[in-house]
Amino acid sequence: MTRHFLSLLDLSSDELLALIRRATELKRMQHRSDIHTPLKGKNLGMIFEKSSTRTRVSFEVGMSQLGGHALFLSPRDTQLGRGEPIEDSARVLSRMLDIIMIRTYDHTALELFAAHSRVPVINALTDLLHPCQLLADMQTYFEHRGDIRGKRVAWIGDGNNMCHSYINAARRFGFHLNIACPEGYDPDKAILETAEEQAVIVRDPLQAAENVDLVVTDVWASMGQEEEQKQREKAFARYQVNDALMAGAADDALFFHCLPAHRGEEVSASVIDGENSVVWDEAENRLHSQKALLEFLLLGR
Repeated sequence: MTRHFLSLLDLSSDELLALIRRATELKRMQHRSDIHTPLKGKNLGMIFEKSSTRTRVSFEVGMSQLGGHALFLSPRDTQLGRGEPIEDSARVLSRMLDIIMIRTYDHTALELFAAHSRVPVINALTDLLHPCQLLADMQTYFEHRGDIRGKRVAWIGDGNNMCHSYINAARRFGFHLNIACPEGYDPDKAILETAEEQAVIVRDPLQAAENVDLVVTDVWASMGQEEEQKQREKAFARYQVNDALMAGAADDALFFHCLPAHRGEEVSASVIDGENSVVWDEAENRLHSQKALLEFLLLGR
């Protein structure tokens, strides 16, 4: 049966832990300049409806390092942008490609594509979930602090796709998640309820960050929400990750941000450029964790 990666929940806890370990191994190999090309002759199709820096570069470079090839497919340049049914595109592309990565708005469109694809489909971000970023985030935490099971994590900001993926990660990796968001910007209720006591909303950001091991945030206005910028700046004014908030976290608490970041909005420059921030390792690990994912989906290991 074809395995897809549309959500962290598509993999078991054991599979995710093995993938994280493999990602760190692949990172060491790449830093040693080892040649490792198990995907020679394999082709990845990359469908981008949303623009990207880290996602495109990490998948394209990762596929190249593994010996395969990646094709960039924009709706502007393909029949997807001219009204061809998603089902038909999936049927055709999956007969030509070995694996397909999609970055789009509508999560149901991604699910529809996967349902009609013969080959694995990877969610490279939808408005609902961003599971690939969580692979990199978990790899980064494991590399710096060891196992995250039983640790405390604070999500500060919008209950968006990243927040949803952190809720799923709390379930799969066994950590407790405090979610600090203003009213009206809560995560999806159904997703939150699946986590039961492992993920809870704590309105006060300082309280949410108290004694946590990891603080995570994201931009206040994601792609497609730019017209809400001024309204969101008011709603999220109390939700900046700054020195005062980090002072309440554990002394060795890490700071994560999936980038791009807006210094002076969701995070102060002193935090993102400070000693607790590992955002550059986090960004690099998109490459290594996705290489591990590509191996897993294409080779079953």
